[in-house]
Amino acid sequence: MSIYVGNLSFNMTAAEITTVFSEYGTVKSINIPQDRETRNPRGFAFVEMGANSEEEAAITALDGAEVMKRKLKVNKAKPKENRGSISTW
Repeated sequence: MSIYVGNLSFNMTAAEITTVFSEYGTVKSINIPQDRETRNPRGFAFVEMGANSEEEAAITALDGAEVMKRKLKVNKAKPKENRGSISTW
């Protein structure tokens, strides 16, 4: 399972996210998507932790918590949608 973390400060680093989530268990990976053109963070991230119980504890504790003056939106990540391919004529 992966955790979606929304409403992040655009200045927040992977190390800072790790610090916040490591209070609830082992952080295995962090993915901070970037804009394709500007390479700037998009304001959200995906966090994967060592165990489901750790992820549940982090979601419960951090959803709505204020970090860097922003209220986080933290929940289970939904599977990526298949948008299909774009056909050309």
